[in-house]
Amino acid sequence: MTLIAAKWSVDDYHKMIETGLLDDRSVELINGAIIQMVPEGIAHAFCCRSTAKYLRTILGERAEISEAHPISLPNDSEPEPDIAVLKTPDTRYQSRHPAPDDIFWLVEIANTTLVNDLGVKRELYAQAGITEYWVMNLQTSELKVFRNFTANEYRTEISLNGGNISPLAFPDLSIEISRLFR
Repeated sequence: MTLIAAKWSVDDYHKMIETGLLDDRSVELINGAIIQMVPEGIAHAFCCRSTAKYLRTILGERAEISEAHPISLPNDSEPEPDIAVLKTPDTRYQSRHPAPDDIFWLVEIANTTLVNDLGVKRELYAQAGITEYWVMNLQTSELKVFRNFTANEYRTEISLNGGNISPLAFPDLSIEISRLFR
């Protein structure tokens, strides 16, 4: 006998949230599966706050910075990236979560989740058409930048341990890599 896991839709997931079924659980919906999220460690939490603060300072009113909040993607997925750099104004998100067209780029901060962030999450974001995706590896202070997506994969991968980077959405902006890992 083959076991087949039940797939959940975003609507099903929202109903579970509304009824309180998922209260006190740190989960996200990935490809129709409800996935337990890894508890956030001190280094991860600090880096997330610090990076979000830095991005808010240099982007100003040009973008919204969302920290660990849901985004709605196709394929019955509602992940909670560590940082989502979103289009303004914030009132766009009063009655819905941000969707791919609202997203300039996403950042995942990896201390113990590197395999997942470089695997499942990268594929999920490429399939959704997210233009740019960054993975910050806290173990090596390396930033991996994924760009130029096709239907299922990013065609460009850049690895940086220093210097500056300009996001595709803001080519005039220069982001200091070492400042991200402060």
